[in-house]
Amino acid sequence: MNLFEKEALIAQKAVELENASPEDIIRFAVETFPNITFACSFGAEDVVLVDMLQKISPKTDIFYLDTDFHFKETYETRDKLAEVYPGIPFVEVKPEITPEEQAAQFGDELWKTDANKCCDIRKVQPLTKILSKYEAWITGIRRDQAPTRANAKKIEYDVKFGLVKFNPIANWTTEDVWNYIRENNVVYNPLHDQNYPSIGCEYCTRKVMPGEDPRAGRWSGQEKTECGLHK
Repeated sequence: MNLFEKEALIAQKAVELENASPEDIIRFAVETFPNITFACSFGAEDVVLVDMLQKISPKTDIFYLDTDFHFKETYETRDKLAEVYPGIPFVEVKPEITPEEQAAQFGDELWKTDANKCCDIRKVQPLTKILSKYEAWITGIRRDQAPTRANAKKIEYDVKFGLVKFNPIANWTTEDVWNYIRENNVVYNPLHDQNYPSIGCEYCTRKVMPGEDPRAGRWSGQEKTECGLHK
């Protein structure tokens, strides 16, 4: 399938499957693009998709970006999921340089002086490298998470990384996510119970206070609202 044919198929299916269930989107994704992967952050949306994938296509690759700066609860969630779904080999994707090398090159606490650079080194560059091995990827982004995601389609061509992108729960609400977690007894990050609706790196994530936007805890005090993984 050449690029023109692929984009035509994506545009057609994006319309046809807009009202399809996440499970149907995943089935179409893995059947049409066997060389596909799922990017897991171990947040609430992503543990839902882990559970769905294990029921639909348990052999589909799942990777996570290990920035070296995650909360210990995030790593613990990874380990608990691996116990529940023993067949999953969560693929660890690391930055090219260690935190120590980063500090030596760019100064201590780069996330404070240049958060975009820090995200580029520890997230965007590793993601670009791993995605180059695939023709499609699955994400857990939702339209109501942020204005930058409001127009996300369930199926779209990811111009930034040059592959097909599936967002099976794009139209879900937070309530939909938590209903699925409760109904299916899915393991989730305990930080969600401590006013962390969106969980990123430890240094750039804080609790969200009552009345604040759910993503207010990410890069608090900065204009930054995305790490650069999703355009």
